[in-house]
Amino acid sequence: MPSLTVDQRFCGPPGCANGGYLAGLLSRFSADLLRVRLERPIPLRVPLEVMAGEAGALELAHDGLILARAQPVAFELAVPQPPDYLQALEASRHYVGFTRHAFPACFVCGPDRARGDGLRIFAGELGGRGSGRGLVAATWVPDASLSAGNGKVRPEFMSAALDCPGYFAARGDAMPMLLGEFTSHIDRCVHIDEPCILIGWRIAVSGRKYDVGTALFDEDGDLCARARALWIEPKPDSAAASPAP
Repeated sequence: MPSLTVDQRFCGPPGCANGGYLAGLLSRFSADLLRVRLERPIPLRVPLEVMAGEAGALELAHDGLILARAQPVAFELAVPQPPDYLQALEASRHYVGFTRHAFPACFVCGPDRARGDGLRIFAGELGGRGSGRGLVAATWVPDASLSAGNGKVRPEFMSAALDCPGYFAARGDAMPMLLGEFTSHIDRCVHIDEPCILIGWRIAVSGRKYDVGTALFDEDGDLCARARALWIEPKPDSAAASPAP
């Protein structure tokens, strides 16, 4: 039975895998585009079993418990026009996580992670806090530790980069939420040391559920990857699966 292990470096909440990174790893086991549903926290540094289901579905399990389910899906996502690099850099100055962050050691968006360790993607509201534009943006320059060995970023790190900007697009107040579902489509991987732009936007809200989109652009402004995610506000008594980010 195939398996995967998430290194401690790639955490979201303490002791748990970052959801976008985990989805990227799981995608290695399928030729299809997968919608990954996170059902329990994904532990670090332990082998996790990848089990094949019907019609191309996958299940991720540990000690007999299903942690995540993945299902092949069709994917469509209308992507907004990105800002230029300097506009995205200015937006990152308004990153709410600098002053309030549930998990400051998150691999993707944690401000406590050093350069060359975390991705340090700080998505802030475009136009400044309270601008009402409904779009967050950040810059990102991937470092050599993310290399696939061909000068480009490995797909699982592209998937990870698309995760947290969606959380900050869902709400601007850093309320703890759970990543329920994540689908990423990698058009092409960007180069190491290439200045990139990420955006996130809210698509719809239904009660405690936030449907969001994210996208990644290269230094020429060309779309390289996009994702759609479902973020959920937990009930006060919930022991749900994968806390943000």
